[in-house]
Amino acid sequence: MSCDHNCDKCGEKCDTPQTENPHELSRIKRVIAVVSGKGGVGKSSVTALLASAMRRKGYNCAVLDADITGASIPKMFGVSGGLDGDGTGIFPARSKTGISLVSANLLLEHETDPVVWRGPIIAGMVKQFWTDVIWGDVDYMFIDCPPGTGDVPLTVFQSIKIDGIITVTTPQELVSMIVEKAVNMANMMKIPMLGIVENMSYALCPHCGERINVFGNGDAVKAVTQKFGLPLLAEIPYDAELVKAADTGTVDTLGVRYTDAAADIIESGLPVVRQ
Repeated sequence: MSCDHNCDKCGEKCDTPQTENPHELSRIKRVIAVVSGKGGVGKSSVTALLASAMRRKGYNCAVLDADITGASIPKMFGVSGGLDGDGTGIFPARSKTGISLVSANLLLEHETDPVVWRGPIIAGMVKQFWTDVIWGDVDYMFIDCPPGTGDVPLTVFQSIKIDGIITVTTPQELVSMIVEKAVNMANMMKIPMLGIVENMSYALCPHCGERINVFGNGDAVKAVTQKFGLPLLAEIPYDAELVKAADTGTVDTLGVRYTDAAADIIESGLPVVRQ
């Protein structure tokens, strides 16, 4: 009950999982998990935008799609087909701007085929994406976690050395309440919470430009950030161009700046020494 999940300083023998090493040919400097307390809040879109923003800064970026049963990352980046490999390991796919990608959808014959697996098998595949893929040199890896606080997020947090977590939510009070579960899980696992991204924050009237708070004014999210002392990293509006880019696989070439401030915070909070 008193376990702090820091196995390096513990003399007890228990069944607590140890973090796994990445492939021997992978050199991954920083790993950021993107999580949400529930589905449908745009977590994968935020993951794609953050990776694209860091790529524009000149960093080598990667996305590990850990949402095995609801994979959407390849479609957003316009990547399809299988993954290549040899006796050494698996090679990630690459987006048009050079972001490395691995996802269960790249292993299916058809992208609409369901992945009907139980939790342990799904968790095992996530581990393999970390240990068996030759990621090469990566400055920032973003892990798109499935929603909730169940098997797969727990596997990610326990098997991979995570440098920070970003939580995605929408402005409704109900969703913001669930955000606290994700924040509390991060605290339990002793992983730094970098901040919260509020997605679908507002819409702009196409005629007058007035800001319309579709789901409320965001007071609930602000209350969560104040309670835990977390920064609100971004407020992303409804944007028809962003939706179109995600649907057509051009999210990394769209060039929207909604997550630039978040990228600045990530860069300053988790500095990478260039080699």
